[in-house]
Amino acid sequence: VRFVDTRPGGQSSVLDSLNFWSGGRVSLKDVKTKSEPVYEPATGRVLCQLQACGAADVDAAVRSASAAFTVWSKLAGMERARVMLEAARLIGKRREEIAEIEVVNNGKSITEARLDVDSARLCIEYFAGQATTLSGQHVQLPGGSFAYTRREPLGVCVGIGAWNYPFQIAAWKSAPAIACGNSMVFKPSPVTPVTAVLLAEIYSQAGAPEGLFSVVQGGQETGSLLCHHPSVAKVSFTGSVPTGKKIMEMASRGVKPVTLELGGKSPLIIFEDTDLENAVRGALMANFLSQGQVCSNGTRVFVQSSVLPPFLKEVARRTKAIQIGDPLLDETRMGALVSKPHLEKVLGYVKQAKKEGARVLCGGEPFIPADPKLKDGYYMTPCVLDGCTDDMTCVREEIFGPVMSVLSFDTEDEVLRRANDSALGLAAGVFTKDVKRAHRVIQNLQAGSCFINNYNITPVEVPFGGYKASGIGRENGQVTIEFYTQLKTVVVEMGDVDSLF
Repeated sequence: VRFVDTRPGGQSSVLDSLNFWSGGRVSLKDVKTKSEPVYEPATGRVLCQLQACGAADVDAAVRSASAAFTVWSKLAGMERARVMLEAARLIGKRREEIAEIEVVNNGKSITEARLDVDSARLCIEYFAGQATTLSGQHVQLPGGSFAYTRREPLGVCVGIGAWNYPFQIAAWKSAPAIACGNSMVFKPSPVTPVTAVLLAEIYSQAGAPEGLFSVVQGGQETGSLLCHHPSVAKVSFTGSVPTGKKIMEMASRGVKPVTLELGGKSPLIIFEDTDLENAVRGALMANFLSQGQVCSNGTRVFVQSSVLPPFLKEVARRTKAIQIGDPLLDETRMGALVSKPHLEKVLGYVKQAKKEGARVLCGGEPFIPADPKLKDGYYMTPCVLDGCTDDMTCVREEIFGPVMSVLSFDTEDEVLRRANDSALGLAAGVFTKDVKRAHRVIQNLQAGSCFINNYNITPVEVPFGGYKASGIGRENGQVTIEFYTQLKTVVVEMGDVDSLF
């Protein structure tokens, strides 16, 4: 049973007024922009119409967040932590509801959506703990004088989310921001606007001041209004490299710091001494989570030539067995891609790969599930490409779909050179039983988030982010506190002023 009532006039209240500030859902007034349909990927039906926030709406949300900041920033870390822990508890209580709504709007399997909700909860719990530890440094100076530093919040931060992990990204951005005493105005992707407002309601119910986590809906124009707003102190963005560059440029006009978590074309290197069963599992996890729509995916799978045949045989067998279908069913392992244009784009990459000489071992075709309700959904069969070379489009460009490109290699030096031959550097992985080689290879890979004998594991306790064009700053882990605070130095003179004048 899906949560939206499709009878005339019977839309669920979950979809009413997806904007949130000043303590409640907000219906836009004086709307001049054209509404855009929001779809359910599993069925292709329209869920609701999305109205973009204009300048007056963005200003109202930022003013609400500014008022919340004045109150919130004065609280002790322990007081902020109490609100955050209550929010985490409420997320746990509403886990199934949030996961189901995420599935309906995003298309991923319910199994994965539950894990995403868990990650959001854990992130808020983790940063609730960090809120109590914010501290500065004391430095003794000559003559009894001293200096100290204070770690202070920035103000109103903007979070701009992506469509692949809508609820999780909203938590990953808001948790460190509010732990440090900031407030946040969050703009979800217009493709997946529904669950961010649930997080806003949860923070509000947990006791956060009105406006602490506000939600504005819209596309590029709304994002631009947020980036240029004079009362915004920082922008954190997850999405594509071209959009990240534009956001960095807009933020630079106000000399605002940015956190950018951008694209990837990450290498996964499998050496001949590895446990092949584990390597196959790792390659599947590196390519097919969330229908392959994951920025950190290890989509360039380099396999040492001596173990390439058994690897290909087993990875193709396992890929063919992936159950595709209704993402709300527990047995489904691959749901629908996020939109029809995106599905067509991914299928286009498979066609291009064939033209350039890659061999399709399995998949790469549109898929129609047996359930007639799903016939208009955006499904495809997961694809494994063999015989890939470094110059192919499928190896150079981020596909962002369930397409694994397999390449063979002979030596460690060769694979390192080829793995690093990319403008991106978000993630990388290596499978080997040789502990020295594992650490040596990781040391030489130009990537920010690396894995040894596993892939796509993102505990909230450790930083996540990329090198090169894959971004700036980090999300999660203790270091994130530095990206949501500013440092004040205070020098205290205990004697008389020693003046030159």
